[in-house]
Amino acid sequence: MSYENIEVSFQDGLGTITLKRPPVNVLNIAMMNEINSVLEGWKGNRDLKVALFKAQGKCFSAGVDVGEHMGDLAPKMIGAFHRMFRLMDAMGVVTVASVYSSCLGGGCELAIFCDLVIASDNAKFGQPEIQVGVFPPIAAQLFPRIIGRKAAMEIILSGRLLGAQESLSLGLINKVVPLAELEAKTTEFIKPYLGLSAEVLRKTKKAIGKGLMDDFEPSLKAIEDVYLNELMKTADAQEGLNAFLNKRKPVWQNK
Repeated sequence: MSYENIEVSFQDGLGTITLKRPPVNVLNIAMMNEINSVLEGWKGNRDLKVALFKAQGKCFSAGVDVGEHMGDLAPKMIGAFHRMFRLMDAMGVVTVASVYSSCLGGGCELAIFCDLVIASDNAKFGQPEIQVGVFPPIAAQLFPRIIGRKAAMEIILSGRLLGAQESLSLGLINKVVPLAELEAKTTEFIKPYLGLSAEVLRKTKKAIGKGLMDDFEPSLKAIEDVYLNELMKTADAQEGLNAFLNKRKPVWQNK
């Protein structure tokens, strides 16, 4: 099956989704629906060992489409966006992201949600949503569990960008390689998992999750409620998003 915004392959236990929406792989609803269609099709595939997310173009992803974040489209966009993570969680297979250049907003959430992340030395990670009057729901759920509450608070509340080495030192990613070697190093990075039992990998991943005693779905639902029923009803969220679209500085009303 062909897709407009992604490329897909499946071979020898490796399923690959390549983001391909030039120039910067902004995640719109149509693109996310394509990703969800692929993930839905992979769910229950006993031969799938690793799901790899990579990209073509200037960067991994500059984030979600702010234009689809407004008004009646917001719940639909959040629904499609969060469905990616729900499906990744439900599949139970090892997920890997291969990242280069900008990896921001929803693109950063997609990468960091993966179990393993390999990044080029020019990669930049960040959740700048706070600067346009919203917050990153997946990062709010995920970051405190990966890097601790203090570091998560600083990164999400400031919206600052992190280089590859800082991301590595915090534990957000697993490995940093030269940009020119990213493709080859990604193949090398995932090779050990492809030689293992798909079933044993799934059970081991499940056990690690149980060891953390951390259920993804209840916490995400609670965060979604704050996002859609509280945040998106504030004047400042609407002002921040409109200001971004109109390329001007937001005028906060603090309400």
